[in-house]
Amino acid sequence: MNLATKLDPLIIGLILTSAIIHATWNALVKSDSDRLVTFAVVMGAGSVMGLLAAPFVDIPRAEAWPWLLTSVVIHCFYYYFLLQAYAHGDLSFVYPIARGLGPLLVAVFSGTLLSEHLSFREAIGVLLVSVGIAGVAFGHGLPRGIDVRAAAFAVLTGLTIAGYTVTDGIGAKVSQDPLAYIVWLNICEGPWVMVVALFQRRGRVIGHLRHHWWRGVVGGIIATVGYGIAIWALSLGAMAHVAAIRETSVLFAALMGTFLLGESFGRRRIVAAALVVVGLLTMNLRLG
Repeated sequence: MNLATKLDPLIIGLILTSAIIHATWNALVKSDSDRLVTFAVVMGAGSVMGLLAAPFVDIPRAEAWPWLLTSVVIHCFYYYFLLQAYAHGDLSFVYPIARGLGPLLVAVFSGTLLSEHLSFREAIGVLLVSVGIAGVAFGHGLPRGIDVRAAAFAVLTGLTIAGYTVTDGIGAKVSQDPLAYIVWLNICEGPWVMVVALFQRRGRVIGHLRHHWWRGVVGGIIATVGYGIAIWALSLGAMAHVAAIRETSVLFAALMGTFLLGESFGRRRIVAAALVVVGLLTMNLRLG
C-alpha cells in the first residue's frame, strides 16, 4: 500500500497541537525538583480522567487488548528511561534525541507490520525530519562526559517511543473505537509510576505535593489530552506521517528549554529546526 495521499489539514493541526502539549508537560516534569513524584501525579491524573470517561465508552474489543497491554509494558520502560535521561541532561538535549528516533523507526516498523510503504518523496521527508531533529540535539557538538549517559538513556527512550507508537496505532485501529482504546490505556498505565514513587520516596511524597501538586495535575491533564489526540490521529492516518509531524514537539521543547529553563539553543539548532520544517513539507505537500 503506497501512502501517496496527504493527511487532512485538520489532522495535521491536531497533531501539531499534540506536539505543543507534549513538549509542555515534559518541561513541567523536567523543571521540578522531584521528577519521579511529579511524573507519578501526571500519570495518576491520566488514570483518573480515564476512570471518569469509562462509563461513557465501550470496553475495547478483545483483539485490541494484547496491543493495549503490550503498550502499558512499553510505556513503563519509557517512563524509566525518560526520567533517567532528564536526571543527566537538559530538556533541549535529551528531548530531541528521544523524539528524533521516532519517525525513522516508525516508518520501518509500520512498513514491516502493516505494509505502509512510503514513496521516495515521503521517505526523503521522513529522513529530513529525523536529521533535523538530531541536529537540534547535537547542535553544540558530540556529547561528552555526563552527556553520554544522558544520550544513551535518550536513545533507549526513543526506542520505546517507536515501540508504543506502532503498538498503539495498531491497537487503536484493531479496536475500531480509538476513544475507548485511549480511555482504557490511561486507566491501565497510570498507577504504576505512583507505586514506584510511594516505594522509593515513602514519606516525602505528601510533603512535595503540598507545594508542587499543580505541576502533576496540569501535566496529567494536558498529557492525556495530547496523547489522546495522537492515538486518534494514528488510527486515521499513516503512522510514519503522524509520528513525523508529532515530533515537531522537539522545536517547542528546545524553545521552552531556552526561554523557560535557561538552556542555550544556538544557530546550528535553528538550521536543524528549519530542516524539520522542510522535511514535513516534503512529506505532506505535493505540487500540482
